[in-house]
Amino acid sequence: MQESRVYLDHAATTPLDGRVLEAMLPHLRGGAFGAGNPSSLHAPGVAAREALEEARGFVARLVGATPEEILFTSGGTESDNLAVLGLAAASPEKKHVVVTAVEHPAVRNAAAHLRSVGYEVTTVGVDADGLVSPDRFAEALRPDTALAAVMWANNEVGAVQPVEEVARACEERGVPLHVDAVQAAGRLPMDVSRVPASTLAISSHKLYGPQGVGALYVRAGVHLEPVVFGGGQEGGLRSGTENVAGAVGFGEAARLAAGELEERTRRERGLLERIVAGATALPGVRLNGHPEKRLPNNAHLRVEGVEAEGLVLFLDALGYAVGSGSACASHSAGHKASPVLLAMGQNEREAFSAIRVTVGKSNTPEEVDGFLEAFCTAVTKLRELSPLYGKPASPVAISGQQ
Repeated sequence: MQESRVYLDHAATTPLDGRVLEAMLPHLRGGAFGAGNPSSLHAPGVAAREALEEARGFVARLVGATPEEILFTSGGTESDNLAVLGLAAASPEKKHVVVTAVEHPAVRNAAAHLRSVGYEVTTVGVDADGLVSPDRFAEALRPDTALAAVMWANNEVGAVQPVEEVARACEERGVPLHVDAVQAAGRLPMDVSRVPASTLAISSHKLYGPQGVGALYVRAGVHLEPVVFGGGQEGGLRSGTENVAGAVGFGEAARLAAGELEERTRRERGLLERIVAGATALPGVRLNGHPEKRLPNNAHLRVEGVEAEGLVLFLDALGYAVGSGSACASHSAGHKASPVLLAMGQNEREAFSAIRVTVGKSNTPEEVDGFLEAFCTAVTKLRELSPLYGKPASPVAISGQQ
């Protein structure tokens, strides 16, 4: 194993930026400045409130919102749950929900919960590249649709959805739209004045901020019902004492992401192209997801004749950390194929043979070249050991809608 590990799993989480840590430290060390509860009236409380509101402003600017439209949460999952369940509860007379087949489990399982309590859920399928058709999405909307949901960019294959067109279709029909932008924020230009979503979820640790803090954009005039009750913080939608240090770190990460977006994107896209060219030069390796309409840092690779788990562990032993699909689902009960890849028309064997390589702002061309050498070694060795390599796979029937 090489001495220095190369981290290539930035879709799962990103390392904390040193500048973000410096911004957080005064609120972590305690003392008069860092000990205040932002709901308190004394000086330490006022200082904490001011820091919280400054951070809110930085997060708002990242997505083109106003500070009043941003509320802090514990992360992307809570933001998704609050949006889906809160929008549904706000229109109790409507019992229909529309989601895409490639949503994050935080949205997909929230929709499943609504189904269990009497809602009808329409799941709109995607094409082989993981993209939803705006026309098909619009056709699924009905007068009794309480809400619809679409990802800005997929957390597994990196496909970037036609979110503006979907949002326009929902706006025209008066249907609230929730957008999961956890993977997209900080990697793609984002402006909610152009994309008329009702709510939008983002997460700090996907853009070099701390884990355990996220935000939900709620467009002015949109009504949500809370799912957490308490002292009425965050406009009554997310009660509980705010995580000031986490929010400050999130705000600093958002400020840096907005200022460095162009440079980060240029750098990551160059590394991505290097990975895709090198990896797909190996026989039986192909890129999952649209070749162009994708995140600038995501290479989702299907490797014929190799199981993803074995390949991830082999590469880890060689000093390269990559992912095998959604990090949020990797420890779930049972060994199940990715619903995203199945929805794209792949069979189970194909779905079990995919790894996700996601670069970050600090990766180098030399690290990518080292990864490609390790990848070739690992794939070649695992194929030699595999009793299944070269045998035909059985197709699995996939339904576009349910």
